[in-house]
Amino acid sequence: MTVDPTTPPGGTPPLMLVGELVALGPVHRGLVPLLWKWESDLELSLLTGDPARPLTPEGMEAVYERFSKAGDDHTGFAIYERATQRPIGTVGLLHINATHRAAELGIGIGEHDCWGKGYGTEATRLVLDYAFTMLGLHNVMLRVFSYNERAIRAYLRAGFQEIGRRREAQRIGDRAYDVVFMDCLAADFAALVPPRLQPPAQETDVEAAAVPPADELPEIAADPEAEDDLGA
Repeated sequence: MTVDPTTPPGGTPPLMLVGELVALGPVHRGLVPLLWKWESDLELSLLTGDPARPLTPEGMEAVYERFSKAGDDHTGFAIYERATQRPIGTVGLLHINATHRAAELGIGIGEHDCWGKGYGTEATRLVLDYAFTMLGLHNVMLRVFSYNERAIRAYLRAGFQEIGRRREAQRIGDRAYDVVFMDCLAADFAALVPPRLQPPAQETDVEAAAVPPADELPEIAADPEAEDDLGA
């Protein structure tokens, strides 16, 4: 019997946030070989802005150790393709500030065959719902490079808007590109996508509210026109 090393102990990974196309769950040690593969992908590094330097397996283990021990200012998820439950990328919130109710979003779809299918857009929406509804945040921002036009369009569909640029701050070869700053407010997101992470309705004297089982909660709909090679 062959054991899939990307499957966590106990079998099926726990899925915390579920959409139509993808689901999000905790990152675990079994994903380290995939994380190493994605970190070594030069094409992906152009989208995410991660350093395109060789990383040893021991170096990747050290990165995982730091990630797994991060404090309350960081939360990360593995992205799973819902149909197959295979891990395809990561997404998370960085620099979470409870006082100012703000954070920064980072995402990368590591599996190339999952680009352009709307997976990144839906994963972004799921994390925004988590940020605004569960963590009580008000503002989530991200950075994306101006040449990653497909990602910018995907972020706009997810509820972000451009708020400024750092001009010619990202260089590839002899060309310089802008770093685009985008953000999304809780009210902007609520107007676009009704939140699904809500407590069950309270019973009243007039009428008892019917609460559906957890597996029947409404899902955030995927965008049929999505095209996303995401990296922020």
